[in-house]
Amino acid sequence: MSLTKQKANNRNGHVSSSFLDLQERFFILCPIHRKSDYDKGLKVATELASREDLTSEQADYLEILTIIIAEYEEKHIERTKYSPQQILQFLIEENKMSGSDLGRILGNRTLGPALLRGDRTLSKTHIKKLADYFSVSPALFFG
Repeated sequence: MSLTKQKANNRNGHVSSSFLDLQERFFILCPIHRKSDYDKGLKVATELASREDLTSEQADYLEILTIIIAEYEEKHIERTKYSPQQILQFLIEENKMSGSDLGRILGNRTLGPALLRGDRTLSKTHIKKLADYFSVSPALFFG
């Protein structure tokens, strides 16, 4: 496929599998210094994270973009501190899920309600699964 035709396809909703094409079309991977760049990067990350058919190059691009976004947020966005349990409760409510649904994500149906009650704490494995499932940064759970 010619480069011109490939660029036209990219503008029509096709997401390129080439790392360099992703940077050209969406967002050049470099430190973010302006809010407008942050907003654009966040939009791209959200779009890519919602896809289930990412190539390895697309997944790599998304991973790096997520790191860059997190660095900007760490420096420029004041966060209210919420406990991992509060974050988890919010995610469950927003996604209209139950404690049992949470447990199924983690591989143990009874674990979800225990986490929501505060009887159990999140392990690194739990955090990884939850971050992947909800498409959020694992750092979100480290209060």
